[in-house]
Amino acid sequence: MATVRKVPLRKCVGCQEMKPKRELIRVVHTPEDEVLIDLTGKKNGRGAYLCPSESCLAMAQKRKSLERALKTNIPDVVYAQLSQQLQKAVNPS
Repeated sequence: MATVRKVPLRKCVGCQEMKPKRELIRVVHTPEDEVLIDLTGKKNGRGAYLCPSESCLAMAQKRKSLERALKTNIPDVVYAQLSQQLQKAVNPS
């Protein structure tokens, strides 16, 4: 009989839905005080998870839930960079 592996779930800070970790994108607040997208999921720092959609990023920005999750202030410039990185991560063309 095959063993059933447990799928790790994480909550999106935008829509607040629990989803498999592999479907979400990790945003990390590094010890060097940078906020960036972690495609490997292994970077050092405090992480938060977002669905790969602009609407979830916009919701997280509006509610400041990403700032709370990462325990840091995030300037609008960083949100714009995250938006661009998110588009590249979703559509690597």
